[in-house]
Amino acid sequence: MKLFINFVIFQICWIVCILGGANGMPLLGVGFVAAAVAYHLLRAEDARAEGTLILAAALIGVVWESLLVAAGWLVYPSGTLVAGTAPYWIVALWVVFATTFNLSMRWFKQRLLLAALFGAAGGPLAFYAGSRLGGVEFSDTTIALTALGLGWMVLMPSMMLLAKRFNGYPETIPARAALAAGEG
Repeated sequence: MKLFINFVIFQICWIVCILGGANGMPLLGVGFVAAAVAYHLLRAEDARAEGTLILAAALIGVVWESLLVAAGWLVYPSGTLVAGTAPYWIVALWVVFATTFNLSMRWFKQRLLLAALFGAAGGPLAFYAGSRLGGVEFSDTTIALTALGLGWMVLMPSMMLLAKRFNGYPETIPARAALAAGEG
């Protein structure tokens, strides 16, 4: 149930951030993310490890997104504090995305090739969906989606490696072993 709740919270934050950014209300999404992260950290067995992972994701996100903005491939309608950089609400999405790494997406940590493939397809698809909702514009759709796919192909397994190192939700008994032992 914890994994499902984590997935649903992320999806809610994603849509609120995108629609908030698209409609000139970027702080709305940031507020939802702040509440989600507070909930996530309160439930973590090791909040310090989770906090470190979240901070690392935020830093990676601000650099990556700002590179795409500076290259002119992505244009955001609101929430940019400094011209040529990523808006704060997209960085908030990175923050809430990091809350999934040790929960609903934890299975990618043992499948880095699959994580790379998921990133290569899922990253561009998420941005394309965001563009259809008005959260981002592409100066050249083909170039932007290609850059996103290549970037996310590297970023997703990299995030999973970080999640292995900074795991505030360790699994004490793997699910299969618990079922086999009659504990599930």
